Amino acid sequence: MTELLKSWLSKGPSSQQLISFNHHDIVNGAAFTSQVANVHQQLLQSQSQRWLLACESSDLFAVGLCAALLAGKEIILPSNTQTGTLSEITHEFDGVISDQPLCEGKAFIMLKKDLHGTNNVWPKCDNYGKLILFTSGSSGHPKAVCKTLEQLDAEVSILENTFAKHLPHCSVISTVSHQHIYGLLFKILWPLAASRPFLSNIVEYPETLTYYTSLFPNLCLISSPAQLSRLPESLDNERQLRSPSLVFSSGGPLNFEAAKGITHCYGRQPIEVFGSTETGGIAYRRQTQQDQPWRVFDSIEIRQDNKDGALLLKSPYLENDEWLRCEDKITLLKPGEFQLQGRLDRVVKIEEKRLSLVQMEALLESHPLISQAALLVLDQPRTQLGAVIELSQQGKEQLEAEGKLSLNNLFKAHLLTQFERVTLPRRWRYPEIVPVNSQGKRLANQLSELFEHD
Repeated sequence: MTELLKSWLSKGPSSQQLISFNHHDIVNGAAFTSQVANVHQQLLQSQSQRWLLACESSDLFAVGLCAALLAGKEIILPSNTQTGTLSEITHEFDGVISDQPLCEGKAFIMLKKDLHGTNNVWPKCDNYGKLILFTSGSSGHPKAVCKTLEQLDAEVSILENTFAKHLPHCSVISTVSHQHIYGLLFKILWPLAASRPFLSNIVEYPETLTYYTSLFPNLCLISSPAQLSRLPESLDNERQLRSPSLVFSSGGPLNFEAAKGITHCYGRQPIEVFGSTETGGIAYRRQTQQDQPWRVFDSIEIRQDNKDGALLLKSPYLENDEWLRCEDKITLLKPGEFQLQGRLDRVVKIEEKRLSLVQMEALLESHPLISQAALLVLDQPRTQLGAVIELSQQGKEQLEAEGKLSLNNLFKAHLLTQFERVTLPRRWRYPEIVPVNSQGKRLANQLSELFEHD
């Protein structure tokens, strides 16, 4: 397996390598090198070892990432920059690399675009840094996941070996954030290492996507099931004259109807990648039929737990060579092929954002107006969260005085301190008590029945 990423990072880009672009400027290798060298120098002058990295612009994020890796620093990637999220992990970092100040009392290095820098020597490195990402553990607290350059390099190299034959010389655009492992790998690290320029902005609207597909003959689109499932309707369910050369989807399974819709509009099936922050990519598929099996990437081994059907995994993307248990239930069809049968824990994905129901319930129950909170995933009319709230006496009085909508908005504002808006409960119920059985276990059927009528 070639060390694609490490080889690129050790030498840096050529002066003419096109790194990134947007509708008003481009960043070439010379400008990128100058910016990386500048941030790298500031990092070397600081005694702080652990740096939080957050920036919406992908090119500036890539500058901070490369500089910190080359400076041997520990890079903390938060899932978002909400104040509650940052306060929960504030003990994990000593400084911030960003295009805006995020935390008072921490060392700060400002990321800013400079297309005319004069320092054009790519930094040398003997000891690369590592990344720490945070994901929702089943305990309800953010779980730190360490990624070394060797692990990331293994994945980037396998992605190139698996998919490069389908990719002409192309540019990469994305509808997902680079702050998470999927966007980090597919939009930043893999394009850099394979000399494919990326769009520095996130594509937020179908019109923007159509603009870039019309402008560029070859594009690779990095997206998610939620976004792709809405795309065919935005494209009037019509075959497009210009389409991406390849469409990737990750963050959860894409339903078959959405996959067919993308195939109709773009003329080719999207490639779905199954994995997680902890595991990296595990398997991939192109849906040509309902319940299409997943095929594992080369060099990954899987087994099925005989007790509960859990996926067991060995992967070069992991810290050691031991079998890792995943909380995904599978049916093993043959060596290297399986079907997913759902989750075995209370970590779910809403709009492809992974969240712990335990964590969200705990935050709700910290509110003085709430005695108990129970969350469940509702499948109709689309996948969303429902919240069943048992109010405190003060909460009942406020409900009587101000009404349900006022409480809904109050609790949503409370959740926004730690969670992104798209993940918040869309439907709220306020029964006298949260239904439980004699062992104190919540009754899923009775909870679901509360949402049968609006």
